[in-house]
Amino acid sequence: MNKLLLHPAAKPLVFVLCLLPFAWLAYGAFTDGLGANPAEHLIRSTGDWTLRFICIVLAVTPLRVMTRTNALARFRRMLGLFAYFYVVVHLLSYSLFDMGFDIPAIAKDIAKRPFILVGFTAFVLLTPLAATSFNRAIKALGAKRWQTLHKLVYGIAGLGLLHFFWMRAGKNNFAEVFVYAAIVATLLGWRVWNSARNRKAPRAVPTGRVQLSK
Repeated sequence: MNKLLLHPAAKPLVFVLCLLPFAWLAYGAFTDGLGANPAEHLIRSTGDWTLRFICIVLAVTPLRVMTRTNALARFRRMLGLFAYFYVVVHLLSYSLFDMGFDIPAIAKDIAKRPFILVGFTAFVLLTPLAATSFNRAIKALGAKRWQTLHKLVYGIAGLGLLHFFWMRAGKNNFAEVFVYAAIVATLLGWRVWNSARNRKAPRAVPTGRVQLSK
């Protein structure tokens, strides 16, 4: 598996796969294939794909560790940028189709409706993560500060779930919300468990030194 993921064609293939949902939505928009309310379909679909990509990004490390497939790490940056791409399209779709790009009206709507405020907050927090997903940014920030900054993704996942929950609460439809919540809880729970396990693991004795028994 590592050899396949390290193949030169792997990244272009993953890029195309990540772009397919957007291509399908664009095709549906141009062919009137998005149903009776294409604007709502586009807004909701791009929001769904944002949450899905956040889940995929969170899944990279557990899968890498459990399957010992270290090559998975080389796709994490791309997947994170696609999460940001879809949230930008989601925000632009809302701004254009719901609000007609009326900036004062958008600002009032964000302040008035909590679920939009939560979603917008998640977008704001995701922006610096996308802006620093480059080698120069890592060098400029330093590895520790960069890692600390990118832990914001955990809070962003929670805000995304809350945004999705409030959106579905209007129609009393929580089935998908529970699925995403279970996925995010599992992925974050694994991190807590793995961190605790690593802290309890005995440290290796440095070479050349003798460990004395108690």
